[in-house]
Amino acid sequence: MSIIDNKKAFHDYFIEERFEAGLVLLGWEAKAIRAGRAQLKEAYVVIRRAELYLIGAHISPLSSTSTHVTADPVRTRKLLLHAAEIGKLIGKVERSGYALVPLNLHYSRGRIKLDLGLAKGKKQHDKRATEKEKEWNREKQRILREVVRTS
Repeated sequence: MSIIDNKKAFHDYFIEERFEAGLVLLGWEAKAIRAGRAQLKEAYVVIRRAELYLIGAHISPLSSTSTHVTADPVRTRKLLLHAAEIGKLIGKVERSGYALVPLNLHYSRGRIKLDLGLAKGKKQHDKRATEKEKEWNREKQRILREVVRTS
């Protein structure tokens, strides 16, 4: 079950492969995410010392749960993956020019997980072509609905 999606990632990148990663969260962050107070629009993933970190994800603290803690809504959060997966990602990012993009936050067996995408950037003309295709699909659906209604 998805909590928050990063729609901007699908607009700006071609997603080639997906990975599911755990997040190291504080208690107030988990509660805020469950309340739907997270945003991935400006977030990205970096590799430091053979570990993955989520940077720029904004989690707004709840006023009722974080009274005794000074909350940093955009702090750097560590991602948890198997060592083999991390090695594979490091190789692709460094050699092949891919980027790691957070796609969504979701629940998996009661825990909050992050979907990562191994992505290549889109050029402006690719974005225009994707937008035209979406508009054409909407137009086709609209025409089909009218044909079904009239018959």
